[in-house]
Amino acid sequence: MYIIVIGWLYVTVLMALTESSVVAGILSLTFYGLLPTALLLWLFGGPTRRRRAARMASNASDTRSETRGGANDHPPQDR
Repeated sequence: MYIIVIGWLYVTVLMALTESSVVAGILSLTFYGLLPTALLLWLFGGPTRRRRAARMASNASDTRSETRGGANDHPPQDR
């Protein structure tokens, strides 16, 4: 997927360089290149974000279960 993004940005940079003014070039690069690329990466990155969040949640629950069953979990005894 990244090769498509790189190719698209290459085309839009070349298109922005051929614009008649600097402002038109910046606007072309922004609206034809950067915004659609950011949207594409955000949309197709959703499954990866969900997997990462689930992995972090499972790691957090594992950490909590390890601390609950530890040897220091019992209250101190009076002597």
